Amino acid sequence: MIDPDFWKYKNLAEMSTEEWEALCDGCGKCCLHKLEDEDTGEIFYTNVACRLLDLHSCRCSNYHNRTYKVVDCLKLRKELKEALKWLPTTCAYRLINEGKALFNWHPLISGNAETVHLAGISVRGRAMMESQAEDLEDHIVDWPVNR
Repeated sequence: MIDPDFWKYKNLAEMSTEEWEALCDGCGKCCLHKLEDEDTGEIFYTNVACRLLDLHSCRCSNYHNRTYKVVDCLKLRKELKEALKWLPTTCAYRLINEGKALFNWHPLISGNAETVHLAGISVRGRAMMESQAEDLEDHIVDWPVNR
């Protein structure tokens, strides 16, 4: 059992694996395909999800084997510095890294994994599977960043 307030006094590097995993709000935004402008480095989100993302739970359907099944899937803890440039502003990892508090809809605050969905933060009902999308450029959206 972890201290329910661990995130208030620990930085990301100090967190145990269990605490790190509990910090994920389950929004699924990190599993959306993103495009990067080669000239400017600007990141563009799409509404196209990785083939392993369960679009209802907004969790990876094969989390422990994801980096073997999806070549460009990152292990966020190991590659956080790279990921911070594209994690949404609502992401708990980004918030904690920036010394900010979690939002009230975060499951660690609300005590309910559904609040991220009820608050309209997750990809539930807004994303599609990659098998349904042809050209990623046709699926660029701004909601993952702005909400």
